[in-house]
Amino acid sequence: MLRLIALCASLCVGTVGPANAQTNVDLGGVTVDTSAAVEVTADSLSVNQDSGRAVFDGNVLVVQGDLRLSAGQVEVIYGTDTSQIARLVASEGVTFVTADEAAEAEQADYDIAAGLLVLTGNVLLTQGPSAISANQMTINVTDGTASMQGRVRTVLQQGEN
Repeated sequence: MLRLIALCASLCVGTVGPANAQTNVDLGGVTVDTSAAVEVTADSLSVNQDSGRAVFDGNVLVVQGDLRLSAGQVEVIYGTDTSQIARLVASEGVTFVTADEAAEAEQADYDIAAGLLVLTGNVLLTQGPSAISANQMTINVTDGTASMQGRVRTVLQQGEN
């Protein structure tokens, strides 16, 4: 299945053109319970009660179920009632890891309520021996699907590699 996705991705790159290249990626059915607790660890924390934001800085690790996201800095944005986390905005090198995939990017915006994780800037997704890169990847953590946009490139592994 992964080879078929990679083949489709390479065909999209060849036929759509670099400006509009896009492909869909199957994350193996990885889903996240967006109502599960969000655990964040970091070297430091700054909180602004007036704006409803908190900034975790240095070696930040965010865990929600099977989702692992690490970055240099993560800003937590609370909902209007300030009791629920609405979004996490990660920067300074982001790594997203599940049991079967890993992705790297410059930044990430995780809208917990919508169940969408958007990775931007030099995105690299590895699934086993295959890799796909793009300018942006949008992951629906509710249904385990993703799409990649902007100069999509893939490496096709042949045989048993």
